[in-house]
Amino acid sequence: MPQQSYIIRCGSCGTRNRIPGNRVGETARCGRCGAAVNTRVLTIGHPVVVTDANFHDRVILSPLPVLLDCWAPWCGPCQMMEPFMNELAAEWKGRIRVCKMNVDENPRTSNRFHIQSIPTLLVFDGGQLRNTLAGALPKHGIVQAMSPYLRS
Repeated sequence: MPQQSYIIRCGSCGTRNRIPGNRVGETARCGRCGAAVNTRVLTIGHPVVVTDANFHDRVILSPLPVLLDCWAPWCGPCQMMEPFMNELAAEWKGRIRVCKMNVDENPRTSNRFHIQSIPTLLVFDGGQLRNTLAGALPKHGIVQAMSPYLRS
């Protein structure tokens, strides 16, 4: 049976690099520019907390596509989506970085992306906003929207 591999984007030049499963957790080198590529991000299987202060590093510079859940603790539909956001983070470990950002505590980023209703899901790839999904969605709807970013 073939060994699983992952695709990770170089933070310096944006080139997609294939990382063999047995090399995950090590620092690799980009095949194009030779920059160090930290593969430890491929081992994260839970939602990553994003704030105004770390948004650029955790989302824009992410070597993986990002699904950012914009939520608030008082929001019922947001609470309803939380369990399957946790499930997706585990299922997509190494392929998509699932993040969550409390909009009440992070007004700068919320305003930057015009978050007017929650929950809102923002999809980033290569540091660019690619899609916005507003409102509570079923798990299969999120999976369908993210299917173009699910690389093996």
